[in-house]
Amino acid sequence: MSDIDCRTFVEQVSSYLDGDLSSATEEDFVDHLAQCDGCERYLEQMRLTTASLADLPADAMPADARSALLEAFRSRRS
Repeated sequence: MSDIDCRTFVEQVSSYLDGDLSSATEEDFVDHLAQCDGCERYLEQMRLTTASLADLPADAMPADARSALLEAFRSRRS
């Protein structure tokens, strides 16, 4: 039985993909993933989005927009 809910799962997706979860947290994450089709789809969407964005050239977005997005992302994760 998973010790996390869908909201916590979503909050941990980036850390999971980056390999930054502790062993116990990752185990709970994977347990939840095995039980929740919605979160399984969400994780796959995040993987596809990340892969698609990685293929964009660095100059595909204006520097100020890129900086603003990165800062928003970083502040949300902390």
